[in-house]
Amino acid sequence: MQRTGATALFAAATLLFVSGCSDDGGGNGPRIGPRAPSKSGTNSGSPSASAPSSSTSSSAAPKKGTAKVVATVAQKLNTPWGLVELSDGDLLVASRDTGKVFRVGADDGKKTELGAVAGASPRGEGGLLGLAVSPTFGADRMVYAYFTTESDNRVARMMYDEKRPAGQQLGAPDTILKGIPKGTVHNGGRIAFGPDKMLYVGTGESGDRGLAQDKESLGGKILRMTPDGQPADGNPSADSVVYSYGHRNVQGLAWDKNKRLWASEFGQDTWDELNLIKPDGNYGWPEVEGKGEEDEFTAQGLVAPVEQWKTADASPSGIAIVNGSVWMAALGGERLWRIPLNGTRPAGTPQEFFVGKYGRLRTVEAADDGTLLVTTSNTDGRGDPGSQDDRILRLKVT
Repeated sequence: MQRTGATALFAAATLLFVSGCSDDGGGNGPRIGPRAPSKSGTNSGSPSASAPSSSTSSSAAPKKGTAKVVATVAQKLNTPWGLVELSDGDLLVASRDTGKVFRVGADDGKKTELGAVAGASPRGEGGLLGLAVSPTFGADRMVYAYFTTESDNRVARMMYDEKRPAGQQLGAPDTILKGIPKGTVHNGGRIAFGPDKMLYVGTGESGDRGLAQDKESLGGKILRMTPDGQPADGNPSADSVVYSYGHRNVQGLAWDKNKRLWASEFGQDTWDELNLIKPDGNYGWPEVEGKGEEDEFTAQGLVAPVEQWKTADASPSGIAIVNGSVWMAALGGERLWRIPLNGTRPAGTPQEFFVGKYGRLRTVEAADDGTLLVTTSNTDGRGDPGSQDDRILRLKVT
């Protein structure tokens, strides 16, 4: 759908921007009332019997996938956001609102506080967000975090010393990148090391939509940098960490077996997106939301999304790629999406799982054993938390 800035309608929409958008799922306040019922009439883990209204890409019939919860790894977590699996199977989990990092035992779900990230300041969608560990974690013990401060969003690394007492095992943050715009909404926050051992960072435009097209700003971008926070070799501009731009709010990053980068992105009122990321690619926000017309994208030098969803069905956060499919967590949509791939295109209509069963889903990570780790996000002020929320679920998927 084409959106241009020259009309009075666009200007009016700008004034209503904060109150009428997909954001982090479901508007700017807590969602009132019970969880939405499954559109398929069931809350089982089976895919919905009805085709999702979101997909418009392919008429080919994909091989049906499956997703089954095989274990609850942990429960009663406070606003979990970032998630990392360590080599022994234990997990590091970031708590958005407390600013603390916990280690969760893979076998017993025991939670051990490692420490708080100094300077993390929760407000709205901000706080302690994404986590990653160094590609050489076994040697350097470095944990990376993306978090909101009183003045900006930033990325820092901390030494993890297991010999120190519980609650004091994280060292002081060493900031490697600062100055990412912050806002009550659209803070991005996902970080991950790629196959090239460079650090990738998904940011939001903080509610100031013009920043997405401003290459001098770090907002509304995917950034690529060395583990020290310097522009990585091969970036579009040698002196910049900006890798792609024209994004609204990126909270999902994952690579396929051919080392191609995929990202999920929140739309405003119309379309959420799954994008295949190209260096120096312009993904169109705020001029375009969703696929639009292919010739319009070509004429404007924009990159069209690979797949799109109505915002009520998605509000996408974390993604992972397993068994040739993208698995995408939906916040407002309260479900898990499977998007089967054929190279760089969808292999058919996406499938939805667990519609309304576990509430808001935030993070999806591929575990070393081939399972998926999924976190719920019902204690974030917009969900409807149950007595065991929030949880980390382990899924067997095909």
